[in-house]
Amino acid sequence: MHDQLLGSTQPVLSISLEPGESVVAATGEFAWMTDSIQMADPVQLADPVQLADSVRMADSVRMAAGQPGMSAYLAKAEAGTVAFASRLPGAILSVEVTPGREFMVHSRAFLAGTPGIELSIGFRQSLRTPGTAGSEFVLRRIGGVGRAWVELSGDVVRRDLPAGVSLRTHPWHIGMSDASVAVQITELEEPADSPVGGDARQLAVLSGPGSVWLQSMPSRIPPSQDFGVVTT
Repeated sequence: MHDQLLGSTQPVLSISLEPGESVVAATGEFAWMTDSIQMADPVQLADPVQLADSVRMADSVRMAAGQPGMSAYLAKAEAGTVAFASRLPGAILSVEVTPGREFMVHSRAFLAGTPGIELSIGFRQSLRTPGTAGSEFVLRRIGGVGRAWVELSGDVVRRDLPAGVSLRTHPWHIGMSDASVAVQITELEEPADSPVGGDARQLAVLSGPGSVWLQSMPSRIPPSQDFGVVTT
């Protein structure tokens, strides 16, 4: 398996797979792929393991089967290439995941992963604004063992937080963090007649130890500027 980043402003992740290799990504979210790559949606297969010709491919299909909306991209008889484009200008980061090194990412950050990568909800909290329906701020946990590629928007700034040191940020400027970083949602103290909207008062407090990757372009900017809110 060989990966390459194409472009700079809005990069594309190109992954070359040898026969028997595979990656997992969101169903139908590829930018392009050669005709030797097969996208397998395990939900629609009676026996997804029969599709795989090797243990690695079987593991990839099983991983996709356990992740709603995910598919395995398989190189069966011939080598091939599959590419995934970033949705916004920014950066694509590659991370090595082990049981002792897991990551938390914003809800749309996961781009692709190797067999053995596991996705789950790592943090979820309702953000309530008077007079509006409740929304949720969600971070996904990338665990398991393997390699993952993460998409962050805008310029990326890394901050290393020692134990006992905290950083406050608007939630949707959070791109990625070590899973060891604690996350807490709080609010700015503003007068009742403050022009600052309720959602704009929401802050995330990130506490070390661990590293945080902040993105200059928020993952979502609704009209009310609810930084980091992801509706589900």
